Amino acid sequence: MSNIVIASEGEIQDFLQENPLWTVENNSLVREIVAPNFVTAVGLINSIAILAEKYDHHPDISLYGWNKLRVVLTTHSANGITSKDFCLAKEIDFLI
Repeated sequence: MSNIVIASEGEIQDFLQENPLWTVENNSLVREIVAPNFVTAVGLINSIAILAEKYDHHPDISLYGWNKLRVVLTTHSANGITSKDFCLAKEIDFLI
């Protein structure tokens, strides 16, 4: 059994106020990123992948258009947003 605790609505709202580029959709944190070019977008994917391995917490990442990323964070084992998602989201923001 997992000891992972789903974030409260208040914790999620606090996170969103402090990190306004993230939104919530379907029990997930979501961020759209527009890179200056295709190579930078792919580089961001690779950088996020390295962070994901470090935290053992893997987001869904979509590349669309030629320079846009959609990053979706959720803790699947908890079926919602947890502190793991907040931590990884902040690390992703630090990359950009």
